[in-house]
Amino acid sequence: MALSDISAMARNETGIALALDILKQRFGERFATGDALRQQHAHTMTYIPAQLPDGVVFAQSADEVQAAVEVCAEHKVPIVPFGTGTSLEGGVNAPGGGISVDVSQMNSVLRVNPEDLDCTVEPGVTRKQLNEHLRDTGLFFPIDPGADASLGGMAATRASGTNAVRYGTMRDNVIALEAVMPNARRIRTGKRARKSSAGYDLTRLMIGSEGTLGIITALTLKLQGIPQAISSGVCPFPTVDAACQAVIMTVQMGLPVARIELVNALQMQAMINYSKLELPVSPCLFVEFHGTDAGVKEQAETFGEIAAELGGGEFIWSVREEERAKLWQARHDAYWAVLGLRPGAKALATDVCVPISKLAQCIAETEADIEESGLIAPIVGHAGDGNFHVSPLVNVDDPDEIAVLERFVERLNLRALSMDGTCTGEHGIGQGKMRFLELELGGAVDVMRAVKRAIDPDNIMNPGKVFIL
Repeated sequence: MALSDISAMARNETGIALALDILKQRFGERFATGDALRQQHAHTMTYIPAQLPDGVVFAQSADEVQAAVEVCAEHKVPIVPFGTGTSLEGGVNAPGGGISVDVSQMNSVLRVNPEDLDCTVEPGVTRKQLNEHLRDTGLFFPIDPGADASLGGMAATRASGTNAVRYGTMRDNVIALEAVMPNARRIRTGKRARKSSAGYDLTRLMIGSEGTLGIITALTLKLQGIPQAISSGVCPFPTVDAACQAVIMTVQMGLPVARIELVNALQMQAMINYSKLELPVSPCLFVEFHGTDAGVKEQAETFGEIAAELGGGEFIWSVREEERAKLWQARHDAYWAVLGLRPGAKALATDVCVPISKLAQCIAETEADIEESGLIAPIVGHAGDGNFHVSPLVNVDDPDEIAVLERFVERLNLRALSMDGTCTGEHGIGQGKMRFLELELGGAVDVMRAVKRAIDPDNIMNPGKVFIL
């Protein structure tokens, strides 16, 4: 998506002015129009310029979300749902102004059902908060996108992360949800039963809709038992291709890997510098197994044999919690580590996903493209899913660098699509990848538009995202 494609929408000045007055009276100090808070609620993790809302509602209940939406619906004012603001494709921008509805204060765990391995939470609960709450139950929620994102936002963007190869994505772990629709009506998409054939699957429709169909106000989630034992380790490889072949062999052998993360040599250098790791500067796989004491030992040893067969170095693994925590903290700090490769530059985190058999080829061609473009752009990936991220470092004030970046991102997305992949494995479309969605799905996007028009005829729910009506 080129900057020229990201434009402001027409503003409903009269409606916005009326809504601001009503919401100020309704929410008092929990309605803000100051520049700093408005800027915070439009920040982007990309070079896409921030487009500020006109006001921010800090909702504390589903009733208050409903009240805010009712006002905006009456006056045809845009609404931008906001959780923790960790989306990566301009998803919280307000191209037509309007109201940001911040649900971060809706952060209660409403119910835990240990015997059914599920829980119900408000949308502002973050994944770390939920797992802290669950600590004494012997259960945990496995979806881990790295950032401590809100669960409502994770559902809205169909988030994934390091555990997806074993536990799936948010699509697989949300049983049901509640939402306030554009007409201010509240709906519940299902019950707690683990399966149902009752009508359309509205839960999956809302998951990944990026706030364009409604605001999620509660979620019922699947939980998992905390494994008896966990083993984690890291293994260096001579090439990215060798590492990818190890991933393919691991998956095809049915080895029950919980996490298998790929970092290329440049990303490894950044992580060594930032996290003080004592590891070689080479492509590496970060791997984790969940199970019994005997099981994780056997699995780690089997993976070590696979790695050795493909020229990998020693697979150093541990079951000690502090050693595992250090390893995965380094992986989660990869974004911050990247910034050290070019101080003062901004990292654009972008992702694609391809069939696992195409992963090595796609990464190899991408690395060659990076070198030819003169970019500094480390690669890290959820290799077990065929999903990888590239983080080019650019001076966002230099139009020439932005032009080089945009051409590279275009080639990256077209490369993934040519391999029967997708333009985004987990970041979402937002503003940044709308053109690639059209190239990926063609006429199916018109079906999405028809759904959007039917549910949100006035186009007030996060307009200007995913596609243009």
